[in-house]
Amino acid sequence: QVQLVESGGGSVQPGGSLRLSCAVTGYMHSSLAWFRQAPGKEREGVAVIDDNGSTKYTDSVTGRFTISQDNAKNTLYLQMNSLKPEDTAMYYCAAGCKYYRCSFGAASYRVWGQGTQVTVSS
Repeated sequence: QVQLVESGGGSVQPGGSLRLSCAVTGYMHSSLAWFRQAPGKEREGVAVIDDNGSTKYTDSVTGRFTISQDNAKNTLYLQMNSLKPEDTAMYYCAAGCKYYRCSFGAASYRVWGQGTQVTVSS
């Protein structure tokens, strides 16, 4: 049984930074991910971290975002730097990968948090 709770969202100016946290209750296995969804758009994968520590990012955030996890604290993080207005969205963490490993397909994950809002504007 896995439950996720996101925190750390807020409003920042372009170029600013935020660190999102996802508190995990239960075992963390295989891939963990961050997704985001803006109004009127489909949910898109942002970053993935596998059980071996390997990471993957969507092109639009590569070099600006970093996904990491602290197993001792059972917490998943997304460090977001150089934020842009187009990063504005509800951000969700995802777990419960249905396969050996998962990537950016939302349907591949069984468990989702409720989301935390990130707004980037001047």
